[in-house]
Amino acid sequence: MTSLTPLDLAALLCSRVCHDVISPVGAIINGLEVLDGEQDEEMRTVAMELIKKSAISAAARLQFCRLAFGAAGSYGAMIDTGDAEKAARDLFANGRTALEWRGERRMASRNSVKLLLNLCLIAAGTVPRGGVIAVDLSGDGDAMAMTVEAKGPNARLSHSAADFLSNAPPKDAIDGHSIQLYFTTLLARECHATLNVSTEPESVTLATVPAPRLAEASAAVHSPAA
Repeated sequence: MTSLTPLDLAALLCSRVCHDVISPVGAIINGLEVLDGEQDEEMRTVAMELIKKSAISAAARLQFCRLAFGAAGSYGAMIDTGDAEKAARDLFANGRTALEWRGERRMASRNSVKLLLNLCLIAAGTVPRGGVIAVDLSGDGDAMAMTVEAKGPNARLSHSAADFLSNAPPKDAIDGHSIQLYFTTLLARECHATLNVSTEPESVTLATVPAPRLAEASAAVHSPAA
């Protein structure tokens, strides 16, 4: 697998976060400029709505990025998947993509939650015209297994994404766009999970399979006492 220095990884992830946030922040600035020079009340109302909508979008993107890319919680802390669900719902709210989240709330390792949210991002990218993202969870902690399915018109996984998720050498240099794919593979490795990808007409499914020893440990913890 292609490797990056820690500095390059941090720099490219920062570029990705800035890219995700710059659009709503720019819209807020545009709205403020309209308010500054516009006297028409109708136009001022439109500008205020733009500012409000863009501020909500920026906050949702930042919160999602904090969980998906950042160090939410203390080192080694377990994260409530309910927090991940809320971040994902807020991110996709008012967009062309609907979210279906199935499974009970559970505590999972920080890297497992990051992996889950990054799979949601990849899944959303396979349905640029909109669709449905369905999330299914099972297991706890590092042994949490996850399935993220995207359904929509012309659902398709890009060649670049397919290469990264299969650990094939990327054909191009890693940049601010592909860094998220690379980061996802790092998270899977840290979680000792295997990534499986399957495609069908109108759907793409991304799934993780935890290492057998982790799955067995999780099953033992949750099995009834003899």
